[in-house]
Amino acid sequence: MSDCLFCRIVRGEIPCRKVYEDDDMLAFHDINPVAPVHFMLIPKLHLDSLSVAGSGHAALLGKMLLLAPVLAKEQGLNNGFRTVINTGKGGGQEVFHLHIHIIGGGNIPPMVRRE
Repeated sequence: MSDCLFCRIVRGEIPCRKVYEDDDMLAFHDINPVAPVHFMLIPKLHLDSLSVAGSGHAALLGKMLLLAPVLAKEQGLNNGFRTVINTGKGGGQEVFHLHIHIIGGGNIPPMVRRE
């Protein structure tokens, strides 16, 4: 059993504000949101990051990507949303359990500043 933060949330050891749950996935609100709507979608299976996912995880990854827009709409994001997967320390990942941030509402700035 993993002692990672998100694995502990999956097991119910740490409470969360659930958005969605099924046998494979859990979605919950971020505790430090960067926008009016900010939740994370995680697999219940522990994967450190996207970089360790292999071809055997294709169905799981596909399910995550297809579920993200459904949940975003359920959370009121009808005009669009941002999905972010931080991968590894160099990619800004802080919790080493694969997760997709779904972010929207309000005025979301561009990801890359163009001058």
